[in-house]
Amino acid sequence: MSNKQYTIGLAILAAGIVILLGKLGVFAFIGNIFWPLLILVPGVLLHMLYFGRMMTSAAVLIPAGVLTVYGLLFFICNLVGWKLLVWLWPVFIAGPAVGLYEYTVFGPNRDRILRLIAIGLLALSALLLMISLFRSAFIYLLAAALILAGAWIAWGRRIRW
Repeated sequence: MSNKQYTIGLAILAAGIVILLGKLGVFAFIGNIFWPLLILVPGVLLHMLYFGRMMTSAAVLIPAGVLTVYGLLFFICNLVGWKLLVWLWPVFIAGPAVGLYEYTVFGPNRDRILRLIAIGLLALSALLLMISLFRSAFIYLLAAALILAGAWIAWGRRIRW
């Protein structure tokens, strides 16, 4: 058998296997599970290109941070279930915050105001995430904190230990 016939035979065999796997739904399953990698991989690649000194502009860290955070969020939601977004929606605020923070830390100008904005967005995201995760318990915790604070203001200074 010639080398040409062998190559053609392997190509026909591979085409048959691809068609069979496609009809069995293997590619649809893989696509449904791993599509967030289409967002996560470019974010990680942009990080690798910048920190590997292949890209010189630190501005690439802003979309790199956003893509990485969103890719991780979508990957987790895709594996666990999309109902998880009811609690994890504040992570959408954290994406740009991470990108801005990386830019201010590793960028050339290290703008203090921009860094404070990024930290503020991260803090807001963390606060909203805690409120979202402890939604039912949060009201009771807030009520208890207000009661304790009011009691301390009203009577705390008068009590001598």
